[in-house]
Amino acid sequence: MAGESPDPIHQFNIVPLIGDGPLAFTNSALFMALTVAVIITFLMIATSSRTLVPGRLQSLAEVGYEFVAKTVRDSAGKEGMKFFPFVFSLFMFILVSNMLGLIPYTFTVASHLIVTFALAMAVFLTVIAYGFIKNGTKFLKLFVPSGIPGYILPLVVLIEIISFFSRPISLSVRLFANMLAGHITLKVFAGFVTMLSGALGAAGLLVGVLPLLLAVAITGLEFLVAFLQAYVFTILTCIYLNDAIHPGH
Repeated sequence: MAGESPDPIHQFNIVPLIGDGPLAFTNSALFMALTVAVIITFLMIATSSRTLVPGRLQSLAEVGYEFVAKTVRDSAGKEGMKFFPFVFSLFMFILVSNMLGLIPYTFTVASHLIVTFALAMAVFLTVIAYGFIKNGTKFLKLFVPSGIPGYILPLVVLIEIISFFSRPISLSVRLFANMLAGHITLKVFAGFVTMLSGALGAAGLLVGVLPLLLAVAITGLEFLVAFLQAYVFTILTCIYLNDAIHPGH
């Protein structure tokens, strides 16, 4: 129908591109592969001709490296730098996939909970595995804060356990919800412009100026959100890794 607003949920549909069933190659898999390809290509070009006076791409790569390295050192200490490749990979994957998703007619990988939950579980399992490997049963001190009176200690331990095992949920839902909500809002305001112009003609173009300006403003905000969500995921990962390195409160 002319003037009908586009479905804001349609952009999140997973569509098989090659094959069918559970092993089908989908648009989600395509953009995950494209994200990895963009990151590898960028880093290879940026580091192919390292000079004392860096070019734009080399400077951008160095800024990204130092930004993540400082985040790791500030949150997990020098010992946490052994996890730098893992944390840097997470940051770059989330950031680049979020940025690619802002290009019209592309797909936002982080708009699906299964993807963000897989990333969060990778962090969660790494924390548990390293925590026990490095500290043994002393890792369980994470659930027993020091200085707590004995009569409320069981309750505090229970709260700590629930808080710990809810980390993958909160980490994944935060990223998923922000990307989903932002893209839906952007699609709705962009849809208003086409709907008004289709229904009212030339008058609709004048009325549609406001939603158009709002769509532009939200697009700019989404670029900021894309970076902030990558940063929040990264810094929380570093904080959780610090618990594995130093489980004592």
